[in-house]
Amino acid sequence: MLSFAHMHALSYADVLGETPDAQLVVIADENPASCREMAARFGAEAWTIEQLLNSDVEAIVVCSENTRHADHVVACAQAGKHVLCEKPLATTIADGERMIEACARAGVFLSTAFVCRYLPPIRRAWEMCRGGELGEIFAVKATNHGTMPGGWFAQKSLAGGGAVVDHTVHVADLLRWFLDSEPVSVYAEIDRLIHADLEVDDCGMLTIEFENGVFATIDPSWSRPGGYPFWGDVTVTLVGSDATVAVDGFGQVLTVHGRDAPSQWVHWGSSCDALMIGDFVAAIEKGQQPPITGQDGLRATQVVLAAYASAEAAQPLKPADLRP
Repeated sequence: MLSFAHMHALSYADVLGETPDAQLVVIADENPASCREMAARFGAEAWTIEQLLNSDVEAIVVCSENTRHADHVVACAQAGKHVLCEKPLATTIADGERMIEACARAGVFLSTAFVCRYLPPIRRAWEMCRGGELGEIFAVKATNHGTMPGGWFAQKSLAGGGAVVDHTVHVADLLRWFLDSEPVSVYAEIDRLIHADLEVDDCGMLTIEFENGVFATIDPSWSRPGGYPFWGDVTVTLVGSDATVAVDGFGQVLTVHGRDAPSQWVHWGSSCDALMIGDFVAAIEKGQQPPITGQDGLRATQVVLAAYASAEAAQPLKPADLRP
């Protein structure tokens, strides 16, 4: 694993320790103290990034800060390593294209960590869409809410933006997957309303039109209070001619309120992280592209960038018109 800057790295490391046919052997980080701490916690070696790239490790999970993904993924590709990159894949189109091209040129696979595709309720809704159970789909309403994570997530130079870049990508990917269609127009209202001292946005509302005529809205706001669980509030409502389905992606939870600890959701049932990493490992073993690609990551990034540009221009924009 390369970096534990993103909190999802902790779950991925836990999962790797239990994944058949895979072993977490090395943790590399530019922060030596963090590297040693995480390596001791997960029973791995603590190396520098250079040592990791020069090793015989086959695949690397990149969980660095958003704006550093591109350089890290390109370095991994040039070292001949397959890569699972934390979302968002990139914060610019140019970086996303550079990552995809580097992996293709090196003959290695690139996957984006869109774990929401593996949530059991989400997957069942996808099956209903694919099976025609909803009839013709007219509209979609989706949310990805959470607390303001603080730290580098609130620094534009490292995060690339705020709530909109942090939370939109998961849901934008789900909508493309559900609808089997690409966004053609994005209109967004983006602001900083809840945490006035931030340098990045903390709320927004996106309206997206797809090639197949479906309209969708996404609310990606950091609108939950500080005591709320930081992750696990993804909902999707699909309106069709024959049925409407409302999905709570993380509905299978125990809600725990501790005396001295923040509230948390303890998920039961299949782990989306375990299913995603299992698919990634299986694909590498078979010499196949993992189900979620770098291109999927780039498409979601394009929606985010179109949203920011739309909010600035106060008019709808076409993601395809954005330039690197």
